[in-house]
Amino acid sequence: MNTYPNVTETKDLIKQLVSIPSPSGNTFKVIQFVEEYLKDLSVETKRNRKGGLMATIPGANNKEHRMLTAHVDTLGAMVKEVKSNGRLRLDLIGGFRYNSIEGEYCEIHTSAGDVLTGTILLHQTSVHVYKDAGEAKRDQTNMEVRIDAKVENAEDVRALGIEVGDFVSFDPRVQLTANGFIKSRHLDDKASVGILLQLMKRIKEEDVTLPHTTHFLISNNEEIGYGGNSNITPETVEYLAVDMGAMGDGQSTDEYTVSICVKDASGPYHYGLRRHLVQIAELNEIGYKLDIYPYYGSDASAAIRSGHDIIHGLVGPGIDSSHAFERTHETSLIHTENLLYHYLHSKIIAY
Repeated sequence: MNTYPNVTETKDLIKQLVSIPSPSGNTFKVIQFVEEYLKDLSVETKRNRKGGLMATIPGANNKEHRMLTAHVDTLGAMVKEVKSNGRLRLDLIGGFRYNSIEGEYCEIHTSAGDVLTGTILLHQTSVHVYKDAGEAKRDQTNMEVRIDAKVENAEDVRALGIEVGDFVSFDPRVQLTANGFIKSRHLDDKASVGILLQLMKRIKEEDVTLPHTTHFLISNNEEIGYGGNSNITPETVEYLAVDMGAMGDGQSTDEYTVSICVKDASGPYHYGLRRHLVQIAELNEIGYKLDIYPYYGSDASAAIRSGHDIIHGLVGPGIDSSHAFERTHETSLIHTENLLYHYLHSKIIAY
């Protein structure tokens, strides 16, 4: 296997990315961060009207293009109600469960640009007061945000500038361990974004010409289903989503290899592209696992649903505990980056 050039740098970059709040619908700051990073590399970028970012590296063949995509939007919430007790009721953004955010620190982002901190708690948290603290359902009715301010009623809360529709982001709690793990919220999909940024840096530093003009879409609405379904050039033949591999019972994906998805809730991915990716992995001694994600969709499947005539695929690092307290290992980052690197240096498959 080829040596990954900057795995420490990649992990540090992922740490920076997950530390920038970016729930779907409020991704301006993280897109700006990516835009500045690519500007320093002299990579051409353009924002789309949805707020996503397209980066382009010209290749030898400008008639048949490739597109890779990863998303910077994350799970999060909005203020659904300012409650009479001075706390906030939430409405979730993205597909996850309230139990995965119980006890989590959060930030409330007001429309005026202020940021207030708080904690997401069950209303009946105190076992000294509530007999049903253990059995109460973790849902929109019972979960609330305790704001770190002296508030006793809805009027006090509104005086802080908090209102219905304000975004709420979750503390990522990112940690890099000495033995190579990175654990954090929002590795879905900021781990992949970090990999793509490092990949573009590697291509620019090596001053190589790719066989095909290649676009990198940093999408910002994937968690709500439509991040990567537009801005696909007519010349695009292959469209590869780079997103997390989901782990669990019955899955083959792990934290130490690159996951190649063969099918998800949208149906099978392109068989020819899948075989091409496997051949690249085996030729270059890249550790990989083939897998099916039964409750999953990607920007590539969104692109297919929107009617684009493309060859679509999905690969990514293996992520444990997806949409909760996520974790992966640097070896998964290594294998994913190397697969993508060699893929970009290959020719588009015959179809």
